[in-house]
Amino acid sequence: MKQLRYDTEIIKEKISRYVLAAIRNESEPDDARLKEIIANVISEDSEKLGLSLNEKRELALNVFNSLRRLDVIEPMMQDPAVTEIMVNGPDNIFFEKNGKLFRSEIRFKDKNSLQTLISCFFANSNRPLNEANPISDLRLPDGSRANAVLPPIAPDGPILTIRKFTGIRHDISSLIKQGFISSDIAKFLYECVKNKKTIFLCGGTGCGKTTFLNTISSFIPKDERIVTIEDSAELSLQGITNLVRLEARLPGPEGNGEVTIGTLIRAALRMRPDRIIVGEVRGTESADMMHALNTGHPGSMCTGHANSCYEMLERLTGMVIAGSGLPFDAVISQISMGIDLVIHITRNKDGKRYVDEISSLLPPVDGEFKLMTLFTNEGGEKIEQHCSDETLQKISSFR
Repeated sequence: MKQLRYDTEIIKEKISRYVLAAIRNESEPDDARLKEIIANVISEDSEKLGLSLNEKRELALNVFNSLRRLDVIEPMMQDPAVTEIMVNGPDNIFFEKNGKLFRSEIRFKDKNSLQTLISCFFANSNRPLNEANPISDLRLPDGSRANAVLPPIAPDGPILTIRKFTGIRHDISSLIKQGFISSDIAKFLYECVKNKKTIFLCGGTGCGKTTFLNTISSFIPKDERIVTIEDSAELSLQGITNLVRLEARLPGPEGNGEVTIGTLIRAALRMRPDRIIVGEVRGTESADMMHALNTGHPGSMCTGHANSCYEMLERLTGMVIAGSGLPFDAVISQISMGIDLVIHITRNKDGKRYVDEISSLLPPVDGEFKLMTLFTNEGGEKIEQHCSDETLQKISSFR
């Protein structure tokens, strides 16, 4: 949708004031009622506005978006091809499409209008966002995630980042066609998941960890009881009827009511899970997760941020030590016993996402991690298998 002209922007503000006055005596009109009021206001001033029918329709939609949605960036929210929206102040807006970043021509009127929009948007979901609390996260009803930062923390203007939940459910066949994974690796992972190998997925932001976790979770036998634990509910496991979904909760406006990932992991242990799937670990909750992996929950899965399989293990070690106080050697041993496979996913400069390394975690040697590289995929062009088929079969076989 084209950006409103300046004079049309003035008209939009005028219509918005009239609409707000019209709904002042109504209690939370729904979307249909609000659209009706907007149409009526525009109709009453149709001769004064001097706009064509199409311009009136566009004006009505923009007024509605400014009052009930995300104003000028709402069209990007409705575009299924856009996967991420980055608002770096009122005049600097980017979006990700097909894995690549583009700069948008859309602009907000000024910093104040952008800040008012963001503050109201978060306030509607009971997320305090103001000078006293200038940073906040929010999960939208459709599963998208939003993060906002206000001045003075953001000196160039309010920052809003939205990672959209597209609703697209990839199956393993589509990932093979996209070059995300090979058929040989898919068959190997199918056996690993079926035979309860514990898998840790790692990679950078937006590389496809959650997508891949959703996909390989379809390999889990349908008669098992699964508990998923996430910061924001994004996982969409398919075909599992005995499923418990848990979601962490941020502190309320008064700073209480927080429920952490670690708390949920401990609660999950009392729910008789066959497997626990943790959306992401990034802190001291890693100690609770490793305890779960070593107390009778093989086949569990988790994700984390790292630049390689080995770096993920090093980072995980630090997080477990911080959360448990165990000595270094004990943590190395616990991680080595609890995790079977580490998979690293990457996104190259062209936006292509793919599995670039799969390693098997062996017993530690002299207090250090021992990894056996099974597959690598340099540049996303050629997959190399670094061990025999017999070794793969042995690794993927039932414990």
